[in-house]
Amino acid sequence: MIHRRSALATAAGTLAAAALPRKPQAAETLAPLTEGLEPVFPPENPPDAAFVTQDGTAHHLTEFKGRGMVVNMWATWCAPCVAEMPSLEALSNALAPKDVAVLPLSSDRGGADAVRGWYQAHGITGLPILLDPRGAMATAFNARGIPTTVLINTDGKVVARLEGAADWSSPEAQTLILKLVAG
Repeated sequence: MIHRRSALATAAGTLAAAALPRKPQAAETLAPLTEGLEPVFPPENPPDAAFVTQDGTAHHLTEFKGRGMVVNMWATWCAPCVAEMPSLEALSNALAPKDVAVLPLSSDRGGADAVRGWYQAHGITGLPILLDPRGAMATAFNARGIPTTVLINTDGKVVARLEGAADWSSPEAQTLILKLVAG
């Protein structure tokens, strides 16, 4: 996990990271989801911060109420983030038919172009390009670093969070997420 202070020092590396794309690590090098997932009890309301789509349209998490959500705060220059993106894509593909949205919020200063280029370089086709350009969502969630992921149930409540990378693609992870976000 990359902490905020390190993120500022690493932000200068964003351009270099975009120029030299890293290959994701194999999913088997990621920790199982159950090793770091922390329940939020009692469940709480998510912050009212906004994120934007690649065309600049602002959205709030409350717009997704009624759907389960996996909200992941990440960046293309963050090695642990890079490692877990293929498993988040697999999770998205597996859970989309069950009305669970995987929302990867990138804090890259290069915006949609940086994320789009990174997705293309790494073959990511099953995730939307969503941006948290000033880290407002990460700050509102009190993320100590990235990647940080929060699970939000169909009632619109935060029910669990994970700081650090994990393997989101295993059948066990998918079953656990469905159980947590069902409301």
